[in-house]
Amino acid sequence: MKKHIAIVGFGLSGRLAALQLADEFSLSIFEAGDCHASKSAGAVAAAMLAPLAESVLCEPDLAELGLLAIARWPQIIKHLHGEVFFQQQGALIVAHPQDFADLQLFANRLKPLEQQQGQWLNREQIAQLEPALSTRFQKGMFLPCEGQLDNVAFYQASYQTLLEKDIAWHLGNKVTINGNEVAGQIFDLVIDCRGLGAKTELSGLRGVRGEVARVFAPQVTLSRPVRLMHPRYPIYIVPKPNHEFVIGATEIESQDDGAVTVRSTLELLSAAYTIDSGFAEAQILSLKSGLRPSFVDNRPQITLSKQLISINGLYRHGYLLAPVLVDEVVRQARHVLLELDFMPASEHLAGLVQRVD
Repeated sequence: MKKHIAIVGFGLSGRLAALQLADEFSLSIFEAGDCHASKSAGAVAAAMLAPLAESVLCEPDLAELGLLAIARWPQIIKHLHGEVFFQQQGALIVAHPQDFADLQLFANRLKPLEQQQGQWLNREQIAQLEPALSTRFQKGMFLPCEGQLDNVAFYQASYQTLLEKDIAWHLGNKVTINGNEVAGQIFDLVIDCRGLGAKTELSGLRGVRGEVARVFAPQVTLSRPVRLMHPRYPIYIVPKPNHEFVIGATEIESQDDGAVTVRSTLELLSAAYTIDSGFAEAQILSLKSGLRPSFVDNRPQITLSKQLISINGLYRHGYLLAPVLVDEVVRQARHVLLELDFMPASEHLAGLVQRVD
């Protein structure tokens, strides 16, 4: 008889865990929202895979993990029922002349990752990568290891794939977890992927606000993620299939989960226009805000406690780190369901896994 696992939270981490475990165990999935988990951070994100760019603000071990995790995404996507756009053609960092100092500061703070490093570009070199930018930017930097995927397509394809599995779905109700008990039902193991839904139970967990616009811009020809140095925060533009682009700001230290503000909308869209005038005729498809679950040190945590495994605090590194973090969760889950003790954490994750007895 198959062991019974509850996965609580059907955002990014919950989906990745379910995809790995659904054929091996009996699953029950609990989600406070609907099947799209539209309030989850992963549903709002731009889904950039940017270990080198993120190394400016995070510790080297997280950046190295991100570089390792990029290779997992094609493996994950190939098992889904549905097309999911994935790209690894690098990213371009640019700045207007008045912000060159910010670009230089960004370059100075990049950490070396397994011989990956940023490459300075002049106008002609920018034109080779993104011809539309060559008339506007004299200087830039290319980060060759960066990538991205389409989070909207991933959410859709992962759900459709899991619908074909023998899974008990519990959608639209917020539940409580008490050890290996969820909503009054006992499980062999519970995997807690609630993100900010676990805020009252996890000390130091907070939300960090992100805001994005998704636009249809057939006149824009950008082919890879572009970051623009900005006085308040770097703006990113991420091309998706069918002439769609996600425009966002890296982070806002706020736990306000309200709608996107006028100020942010103006800043995002105005910055996009300074990169490519084709955005002037773009159609706004959506304006979304979301809160990234984050601990005080902005580092993710996997917590092991008897028949309960928790993964949380992925901050703005969700798509970048989730594959390797969930791999560790699944490895521990399989071991404990053999009625064995939790295993020592994988060497490259030792600092992110803690045991609570």
